[in-house]
Amino acid sequence: MAESATAAGVRESVRTSRPPLTVGAKFAYGSGQMAEGIKNGAFGVFLFFYYNQVLALSGTYAGLAVGIALMFDAVTDPLVGSISDNWRSKLGRRHPFMYWAALPLAVSFFFLFSPPQGLDQFGLFLWLLTFAILTRGAMTLYHVPHIALGAELSEDFNERTTIVAFRQFFSTFGALIVYFIGFAIFFYASVEYPRGQFRESAYGPFAITLGVLMVGSILFSALGTRRHIPYLPQPRGEPVIMGAGPVIRRTLSEMAQALRNRSFAWLFSGVLIVFMMVGVDGALNLHMNTYFWELSSKDNIAFFAATPIGIMVGSFIARSLNERFDKKPSVVFGTAWWALCQIVPVVLRLLGWFPENGTDALIWTLVVVKFVQGVGVVQALITFGSMVADIVDEHELNTGKRQEGMFFASVSFSGKFTTGVGNVVGGVALDLISWPRGVAIQTAADVPPETLAWLGLIYGPIVSGFAVVCLYCYSKHHLDKHRHAEIVRELAIRNAAAPGISADR
Repeated sequence: MAESATAAGVRESVRTSRPPLTVGAKFAYGSGQMAEGIKNGAFGVFLFFYYNQVLALSGTYAGLAVGIALMFDAVTDPLVGSISDNWRSKLGRRHPFMYWAALPLAVSFFFLFSPPQGLDQFGLFLWLLTFAILTRGAMTLYHVPHIALGAELSEDFNERTTIVAFRQFFSTFGALIVYFIGFAIFFYASVEYPRGQFRESAYGPFAITLGVLMVGSILFSALGTRRHIPYLPQPRGEPVIMGAGPVIRRTLSEMAQALRNRSFAWLFSGVLIVFMMVGVDGALNLHMNTYFWELSSKDNIAFFAATPIGIMVGSFIARSLNERFDKKPSVVFGTAWWALCQIVPVVLRLLGWFPENGTDALIWTLVVVKFVQGVGVVQALITFGSMVADIVDEHELNTGKRQEGMFFASVSFSGKFTTGVGNVVGGVALDLISWPRGVAIQTAADVPPETLAWLGLIYGPIVSGFAVVCLYCYSKHHLDKHRHAEIVRELAIRNAAAPGISADR
């Protein structure tokens, strides 16, 4: 009891040494995730479709370019994580990178959606590959320090879930903005383009608009959290060498050390499976809506808005569910729910038990399914980020190092690498089923029925069925709230006994 009381006293002392994390601070931090939400929304819905169907780049080339870019980005994530973990400046470890990333991100994003006229297949492939790499590289420079910052703003087990909920809310809101701006303003239906996503001339202005919004989101978040810099953890010990060789060697060593944490290793493995499924979904979702479900531009707004709205609604109950059931059940439930909502509509359609295309019943059924999918999957999205933050505490207890950047970058690495694989799989799959390309292919009548059926099977049950493996990996996570409370007490006692350490926290 005496030790517990001492730990509690030290814990309270550490907590009160920094200003309280107000709703305004959480809002400013979370709003920064809108930039990545905007980028993800554009990449996940429009990029693959634009190059494959509008510009007629082969599915293999398009999938390969997006996949290589993601894999390149996945490699840079741990590098940026390690560098920012060890960065020393008056603006702390994270904020300098947030400022540096803004303008390069917007410029690269514009050129990504503005290829020159007259490029052949290989030229389009190189253009897509180059500017997808540059866009993702600039986002990595911002995103990895930003998500690491979220783990540093609070040490409280439950408040961390709230912080991630703010971040997830704004990430989803960013994607929602993309869908509205895209289908309502730039890709609206007209006599010439009944399905506005075939309007090639709109993609450049679309990219400019989103680039400006991303820059605004980044700067608002960086400025809004700046007052917390003096109270955030700083690097300990002697400054490390920042040369390319030492950084790469240190990054590989830190990744290997992170994966020796049993809970993290299983989460890392699970997210490999999740994002492979997400990659296929991102590559094929607008193909599904255009041909399999035959949705109009107006229908697409409702369809793509349903999941983000469900996610934003579900984010308000994530903390309550975590407190009631703990974190592992929440992440298992959310992942399983997402997979079921991917599989069931496609299977029912192929069995002839789903509303017909072109009916109000179809769009409303799809909207309800996507909304419910959003409410469920956000429990996994928010909880996963909160679980990684808890693992950082366990890692500090075991090693004496705080490495938020490396842990979140490692998760990002696994996610982006396998999302890249998913994009490649989706692109190659389109070519394997002889999917017809070009702006002349605008309706389901232009596609053989068996090809449409294969599109649905790949998008739904074939890929999403891998969620079973993911759930097994998540079930091996062992760090619950009781063990985390013990870790926090042990850290508080150790830090109180070590001169100068508590000030760094």
